[in-house]
Amino acid sequence: MEERIAEVTRNTKETKISLTLNLDGTGKYDIHTGVGFFDHMLAGFARHGLFDLTLRTDGDLEVDDHHTIEDTGIVLGQAIRQAVGDKKGIRRFGSCILPMDETLVLTAIDLSGRPYFCYDAEFAADSIGGMNTQMVREFFYAISYSAEMNLHMKVLDGMNDHHKAEALFKSFAKSLDQAVSVDPRIQDVLSTKGSL
Repeated sequence: MEERIAEVTRNTKETKISLTLNLDGTGKYDIHTGVGFFDHMLAGFARHGLFDLTLRTDGDLEVDDHHTIEDTGIVLGQAIRQAVGDKKGIRRFGSCILPMDETLVLTAIDLSGRPYFCYDAEFAADSIGGMNTQMVREFFYAISYSAEMNLHMKVLDGMNDHHKAEALFKSFAKSLDQAVSVDPRIQDVLSTKGSL
């Protein structure tokens, strides 16, 4: 099987981003966004999804972290869509119920080519380690639309904001790994339409 690797760059007046994603990696990462907690979340995504991820984001952090995180989501979504290619042989669907101490998170993905995002998570604090908690939602929204995936994410239980955010990133990683995995029984695309 060909390596499923994507390289995406995005340069605007607000951000400059360079990203390489290998869907068939081992969880290696080299991540620098300027937002420490966001780097930590992305490292968890790479490690638990077994994706190799190299990322450099230079954003207008003197304003806030919005453009940096949202635009990184756009680029990561584009890389997922590019790396998965024509979707022949992949499982297409992925889901994970992930526990992290007192927190329990549900994520479900369909790489259907039709973007839709459903999110149910609340945070007590305005920020975690310098990252605005509203940006957790914005990041995954950006991924779902630029990757053209149906993405559902729900915090089922939890109190600690750090645990909630981290469980969301890790459950997304596990769900995506499942959805992009190849099943030798699937000869074409997993759809009665014949295309995705």
